Amino acid sequence: MDTDALVSELSSARLRAALDVTDPEPLPAGRAEWTWPNVLITPHIGGDTAVFADRAPAFVADQAGRHLTGRPLLNVVRAAAD
Repeated sequence: MDTDALVSELSSARLRAALDVTDPEPLPAGRAEWTWPNVLITPHIGGDTAVFADRAPAFVADQAGRHLTGRPLLNVVRAAAD
C-alpha cells in the first residue's frame, strides 16, 4: 500500500476507507485520519473466518451480477446525511 497516496485521496474525501491496519501501526493519536468522517479505524480486529471463506465467493458473484444488471448492491456503507 502506498500510504502517502491513500492519505492524499482520503484527505480529499475522494475515497472512503475502513482501516484495520495502518502505517504507522498503531496510528498515532494526533493523526488526522482519526477525525475524517470518511474513515473508519478498527482496533486491528478485522479478518476472515471459515464462515466468511465459505460465503465470500457467492456474495461477490451476487454483487457482480447486481452491478452488471443495474440492481442495488447489498451492504453499501454510506456517510450519514448532513
